[in-house]
Amino acid sequence: MSPPPLPEREDIALLEPFEGLGLKDIRVVASAEDAADAAAALRASRVVGFDTESKPTFAKNEVSGGPHLIQFATREQAWLFQLHRSEFHDTLATLLGDPGLTKAGFGLSSDLSLIRQRFGVEPQGVLDLDSEFRRRGYRRSVGVKTAVALVFERRFVKSRKATTSNWANRQLTDAQLRYAANDAYAAIRVFDALGLRA
Repeated sequence: MSPPPLPEREDIALLEPFEGLGLKDIRVVASAEDAADAAAALRASRVVGFDTESKPTFAKNEVSGGPHLIQFATREQAWLFQLHRSEFHDTLATLLGDPGLTKAGFGLSSDLSLIRQRFGVEPQGVLDLDSEFRRRGYRRSVGVKTAVALVFERRFVKSRKATTSNWANRQLTDAQLRYAANDAYAAIRVFDALGLRA
């Protein structure tokens, strides 16, 4: 039996917006103590939404120095780790390498190769939701916008300005914080909606 058809861009544009996390539910990790608290909350959740952001490269042979931001989300809140801060890199490497923490996200192959380069750690417990949609019979790649439209009949709002913004900035804007957090948050929500288990 073939799966329901994927919504097209024009159909998605007509949907009501997806309700994401607000700023009050987004934590920017600012110290080793913050990182330890975040790690405890994330491990307690056992499955989290996961994504990374890198400063975009525009020149032909320019190499990304990313990721510059790694984000995790539970069903209630998100934690954003800015990688210019080295004091919590050990905690972050441990989270990334923890096979007991399922990290669900979309289109993660380039994120994972950048993490390997930057941390020298092999990410464990990673579930690319695009692979899950393929397993269910979809031939086309399913990203976060299409997945949210398919399972929630909602429009996931992604600002092009935020997508191409400088993720290496020390001070991220409110728009960047919301964008990054909700990429990870949408992934955990889709994970749940698909009836997946950690």
